Amino acid sequence: MDGIRVTVNGQERAARDAGPHTRLLDWLRGEGLTGAKEGCAEGECGACAVLVARPDGPGRSRWTSVNACLPPAAAFDGQEIVTAEGLGTAGGPGATERLHPVQREMAGRGGSQCGYCTPGFVCSMAAEYYRPERRAPVGTPRTGTEVAGEDHAADHECGPNGFELHALSGNLCRCTGYRPIRDAAYALGAPEDGDALLRRQAEPAPGPRPTRLLADGAEFLRPASLEELFERLREHPDAQLVAGATDAGVEVNLRHARPPLVLAVDRLDELRRLEAGAERIEIGAALTLSEIERELAGRVPLLDRLLPQFASRLIRNAATLGGNLGTGSPIGDSAPALLALGASLVLASGEGEREVPLDEYYTGYRQSVRRPGEIIRAVRIPLPLAPDAAFSKIAKRRFDDISSVAVGIAVRLEAGTVASARIGLGGVAATPVRARLTEQALVGSLWTRETVTAAAAVLAGEGTPIDDLRASARYRSAMLEQSLLKFWARTPSAPVPEVSR
Repeated sequence: MDGIRVTVNGQERAARDAGPHTRLLDWLRGEGLTGAKEGCAEGECGACAVLVARPDGPGRSRWTSVNACLPPAAAFDGQEIVTAEGLGTAGGPGATERLHPVQREMAGRGGSQCGYCTPGFVCSMAAEYYRPERRAPVGTPRTGTEVAGEDHAADHECGPNGFELHALSGNLCRCTGYRPIRDAAYALGAPEDGDALLRRQAEPAPGPRPTRLLADGAEFLRPASLEELFERLREHPDAQLVAGATDAGVEVNLRHARPPLVLAVDRLDELRRLEAGAERIEIGAALTLSEIERELAGRVPLLDRLLPQFASRLIRNAATLGGNLGTGSPIGDSAPALLALGASLVLASGEGEREVPLDEYYTGYRQSVRRPGEIIRAVRIPLPLAPDAAFSKIAKRRFDDISSVAVGIAVRLEAGTVASARIGLGGVAATPVRARLTEQALVGSLWTRETVTAAAAVLAGEGTPIDDLRASARYRSAMLEQSLLKFWARTPSAPVPEVSR
C-alpha cells in the first residue's frame, strides 16, 4: 500500500510514487537512470532494455533482458534489476578500464553513433554474454579482422565465441549500422571468475512477493496463491490478467487502457510447471517462451521451428503461451502450431478444471469458451508427436514482425500413405482455424506430388482471408497453397521420384 521496493544496480529503491499503471521505464527514468529510452512503446526497438534476475533451476539465477516500456513497475516489487548504468563504472580518470566488457567492445569497435539505442543493445548483449549455455573462448578478445573473417562464415548468426546474434533481434539501430555491433558481440570472451554479475548467477533469484498497490482508482495485485486469484476473479471477472505484459503493455501505451484491476499471474507456481509424461507434455501458461524453449530442449520439433520466429528474444523472455492464446488474436503465432500438434487447454477456476481442445476453444474474433473467472492454466500436447512437421510464417520482416499468414503442419506417414494430418492456420479468418478440408484430402492418400498439389489447391480456399495493410486476400491464399507444396518438398519422408530411362 505504501509503494513497492526494487533492487536496482545493487541498491534497493522505494517506488512510493509508482501507481498500478506506471511503467518500469518511466519509474527508472524518474529515478535518474535515463540510459533506457523509449523508441516505439510497443517492444519492437529495444531501446528500453534492462536486465532482470530470473530463476534458472534450483539455487541459481539468470540475467534476462526484457523491455522496460511494457510491464508495470509494480510487477518488479522485490525483484532485482540491472540497467546500463549498473554494468560499468565509467567516469573520471581511467574510465575505459572500468567499462563492462560489453561496453568496452561496443565503444572500441564503433558500435555507437548517436547513442540512443546503445544502452538497450548493451543490456541485451550482456544477457547473452552471461548466458550459461554460451561457450566462449577464454583469453584475449579477437581482433576486428578475425571477427569479420572466415572463422564464423559457416554460420553468420552465431559467432566463434558462441554468441547468438538473435539475442539482439529485438534491438534496432537507426544510424550506426549493424556490422560494428555484430563485431563487438563476436569479440566478447568469457566472463572472468571475479565478475560480480557472473557470481550473482550462482545464487537464487528473488522469489515472488505478494503485492497490492492502490492509486488513482486503480489496483495492481500479485496474489499470493491461485486460490486468492480465483477469489478476486469471482469478485471482478473482467480484471486484466498480466504475465509478461507484452500485449497488455501495448494497450496501455498506445490505446491508453487503464483497467481498474490488474492481476499479475506470472509467478504463480501452478502456472509455471512443465511436465513430460508418456502420453502428453503439459506446459504451464505462465512459463515464458524462452523458458519453454530451454526446458523442452528439442522434444517438440514443431515448437523449435516456431519459437525463433516469434517476435524477438526480448519479447520471448517475457511473453507466455497463456497470454498469446488468451488474447484471442487470429494472428497469434502459437495457435497454428499448437493446432497442428492437437493441443488442448486446461481451463481452471475456483470451481475446478476442464480440458478443452484448442480447435474448439475460439468462438469468434477474440472470443472463446472461457467462462468468467476462468484462466488458462496449462497447454497439453498429446504424445507421440507426428514425425514430420513444419511451421511457416509469412511476414514482411524475417523476425520481430506480425504474421500475414502462419501455417503449422504435422503429418504421419505409413508405407507412403498419409495416416494422419493436422494443419493449423493463422491470419486467414477471424480466429485461428484448422484446415479440415485439406486434412481430409490428404489422409488415406499416397504422399505424392499429385496428392499434395491437389490438397494445396484445397488449402488455398480454406479460411476467409481479407485485404489489409499486411497482405491481400489473394496473396494469403497463394501463401497457404505454397506452404503445403514447400512442406512436401522438404519432408524427409517424401519418396524420391524414380528417374525414367
